[in-house]
Amino acid sequence: MLKDFSSYCALRRCRSAVTALFLAMLLTFSLALPAVEVEGLYSVQVPLDPNDPDAREAAYKRALQQILIRVTGSEDAAFSPELNALFPNPARFVMQFRPGDDETLWVLLDGAAIEQVLRRSAMPVWGSDRPLTVLWIAVDWGRGERELLSAEPSPGESPLSPQQQMRERIKRVATARGLPVVLPRRVTDDEISFSDVWGGFHERLLTASRQYNASSVLVGRLRAGEAERNRWNYYAGTEPRQWDGEIEDAIHLLADTLAGQLAFAGNARAESVLLTVSNVNSAQAFAAVQGIIDGLEMIDAYTVDTVSGNSIRYRININGGARRLSSVLDLRAQLRRAPLPAYPAMPQGPQPAAPGADRLDYEYRP
Repeated sequence: MLKDFSSYCALRRCRSAVTALFLAMLLTFSLALPAVEVEGLYSVQVPLDPNDPDAREAAYKRALQQILIRVTGSEDAAFSPELNALFPNPARFVMQFRPGDDETLWVLLDGAAIEQVLRRSAMPVWGSDRPLTVLWIAVDWGRGERELLSAEPSPGESPLSPQQQMRERIKRVATARGLPVVLPRRVTDDEISFSDVWGGFHERLLTASRQYNASSVLVGRLRAGEAERNRWNYYAGTEPRQWDGEIEDAIHLLADTLAGQLAFAGNARAESVLLTVSNVNSAQAFAAVQGIIDGLEMIDAYTVDTVSGNSIRYRININGGARRLSSVLDLRAQLRRAPLPAYPAMPQGPQPAAPGADRLDYEYRP
């Protein structure tokens, strides 16, 4: 229990004890991954007009526009005069290129240089570590044909089937927005069915989503040819949302929502935040919380400030301060905002906050 652990910390340096305990827990517990690194975030395949003498330069410009949509998190980035003015010579950011299929050009751009320009101009930057979303999509094809869309085609399914076309639609938009998504396996460990999705048994879906290490869940109920009747429910942390429309609409709204929470001005200064997590009443809970904190790539540095009873207080340095940290923590299903400040219950250790330090209070939920 943490009460025994806090007594041990009184005899030894708290940080060393925390690290030792966490390493031991790694041998016993499997911790969920909070985010995945998007591969190919700065590479894109764009049309190449063989009849245009300036085709390559036009392709470079189009490639840069698509990359800016991904890295800023905004579809408007491709048409922003302000952003276009920051990149007057797209060719300068091209690292590699090669011909693609069907009169296209594959282009790899210099991500570090692009982010540097955006940061200098205080533009939003959404990093490559992004939450993974699992998609549970139930489709009513009509005439009694219903199914749960899976990642793998069913036996005998045609490559031109409506199901495969739907998968391609999802992949096309998710790739354009730099959004990691996953469909469930055709046979799931939890035996989730069409009825679970269509009937609104979303608690089962949220539980089943843990096997995919997903930070957010998008649930869709679709009727073929009746987009106005499509319904979407989005779950991330404690903020469920409801949408309607086609698959493309839902994926774009998903990207807009996550970017709005996770993309921050590149010149945001580093700030100190005191984060207290309560209800950490077992070694397993401690390992889970520590795994969440260690998995936050946007953190510059952190220390364990105090361990007392069932609460842990971290001192975290992060660009964007408490607002950015809370936006990320709110996506974690295992954490929720504490109804009352947990800070007064921390009698041990240094109490005064660093000048200008903000405080956040969360509860751990197994």
